[in-house]
Amino acid sequence: HHLLWELVDNSIDEVINKHASRVCVTLHQDGKSATVDDNGRGIPIDMMPRFKKSAVEVIFTTLHSGAKFDRGKSYAVSGGMHGVGAAVVNALSSELVVTVKRDGERHELRFVRGAATGKLKRLGGARGTGTTVWFRPDEDVFGAKLGFDAALIAERLEAKSYLHSGLELVFTDETKSPVEVKSFVHPQGIAEYLPKLVAERGKPAVPPGGAVFYIEKRDEEARLAIELALQWTEATDDLIKTYVNSVPTPDGGTHDAGFRGAMVKAIRNYIATHKLDPKGVTLTAEDIREGVVAVLSTYVHAPQFQSQTKNRLNNPEVAGQVEALIRPALENYLNSNPNWAQAVVARTIIAARAREASRAAHQAVTRKTAVSHRLNLPGKLADCSSTDPGDSELFIVEGESAGGSAKQGRDRRTQAILPLRGKVLNAEQANNQKLLANKELQDIVSALGCGMGESIDLGKLRYGKIFLLMDADADGHHIATLLLTFFFRYMRPLIDAGHLYLAQPPLYRIDIGKLTLWALDDRHRDRLIKANAKGNAKPSITRFKGLGEMNPDTLKMTTLDPRTRQPLRVTVKDGEQLLTDQVISDLMGKDVAARFKLITENAADIGDLDV
Repeated sequence: HHLLWELVDNSIDEVINKHASRVCVTLHQDGKSATVDDNGRGIPIDMMPRFKKSAVEVIFTTLHSGAKFDRGKSYAVSGGMHGVGAAVVNALSSELVVTVKRDGERHELRFVRGAATGKLKRLGGARGTGTTVWFRPDEDVFGAKLGFDAALIAERLEAKSYLHSGLELVFTDETKSPVEVKSFVHPQGIAEYLPKLVAERGKPAVPPGGAVFYIEKRDEEARLAIELALQWTEATDDLIKTYVNSVPTPDGGTHDAGFRGAMVKAIRNYIATHKLDPKGVTLTAEDIREGVVAVLSTYVHAPQFQSQTKNRLNNPEVAGQVEALIRPALENYLNSNPNWAQAVVARTIIAARAREASRAAHQAVTRKTAVSHRLNLPGKLADCSSTDPGDSELFIVEGESAGGSAKQGRDRRTQAILPLRGKVLNAEQANNQKLLANKELQDIVSALGCGMGESIDLGKLRYGKIFLLMDADADGHHIATLLLTFFFRYMRPLIDAGHLYLAQPPLYRIDIGKLTLWALDDRHRDRLIKANAKGNAKPSITRFKGLGEMNPDTLKMTTLDPRTRQPLRVTVKDGEQLLTDQVISDLMGKDVAARFKLITENAADIGDLDV
């Protein structure tokens, strides 16, 4: 995909510099080749005496040969790297064909594994101007199974269309039947993009329905320009999308640092000027940024990216230049819109008080967590003999009777058992005081040994794998959901690092003749019976009312033994963090209407809804 982005960025450079208005990307039927076409000026085709080759061939075979590096500065700003990007794309492609419309003629040049197969070929006359590049990434480099992701391409192109008001970006997906064509045009640019991002997060704006702070500023001397759209929301984290010369910079950089500094200083200056400092709490930069949704598009004459993938901007001078453009404008907006400003300040103070309360709660838990893990472990924990987290496992088991079976069926060297006796608290609805007072959650934190919340330290984790082992019925699923909510809200790094699992004990035992099968639920039971039916043999079905009904050998074979068990690792997919946060908030929070809406909207898919 980086090869495709390079070519798209080269075409968009023509747009940035007012030479093109349309860029088309086509994913071909094989899913492994693509075309990028623009209506720009067309890559030069003149002969270059120094290289004794046409300019287009030099650009696609020689580093630092393109317009970006031309001392004549044919581009004021550039995101793509003609002569680096184009040459790299060609070098990493098994085949590449570039077609140029320029000066009333159409020319073509073909490459195989980076080398031209012949000279530039004239195809005839042409109307208009532009460049078309078809390429196929080299399977020897990227692997035969790799292909383009149509959804990712469409998402990236739509984001780029917001950065250039009036630009038309067209994506044609020939892998679909019928062929799918999407056109992205956004006349209002990032002023349209920001409301879309806010709506996707599902958290109200602050103030509700409040205006978007939007500016366009230019520093002619520094040859730098910015466009910014900004809004605070009730979300507990920020979402800041930054771009340099239309290239996304997910790792930020100096332009991002300049924006963040400007935002924090403007809010602090407003608070100081209007004597709004809160008592008993100190505002941090994180408090001010909490809930922010922003899009920052920066245009820099000579960007210095951290690498060819251009994920981060490194120009040191840009931070101060960006801050100098944004801070005065934001301060003026705050002073001119007091209702908006006071809502933002109130939002910031709430964030600070919540942070202080959370930190106090975490410190209290940390004090209760054993410094020496072995001294203050829960009395009901049946620990394993191994002290190596790499091969140690903890099973959090529902109920005493089930805990007894698990203790007998476990591998005492590597598997620890922690039975839950009382009620598990709903961490989404509980305050810090209730959370700290809940014996079951305290025991879990103590057994794991790594702390929780801001003080969590995975280096102190006592078990490499943590299994939630509950009954296979609805009650067991409910308890598992309560525990998942706690882990997601207060021990999220365990999930991100892949330590948390759902054990899958069977709900049914099925005997067909001499064959014994284990089913997780009703549908699984029916599928197994259908797939293994033998003549007139009637299956014998046993439903377990709970884990306590299983003998230790059965529990070991189906659920505990690493060789035969089938656990599910708990993960949060990339790009679905906010969705997961929202589902947990709606399902487990105090808002009855939100929970009702979630359940009714997903009732038809309840068999597949994983909550």
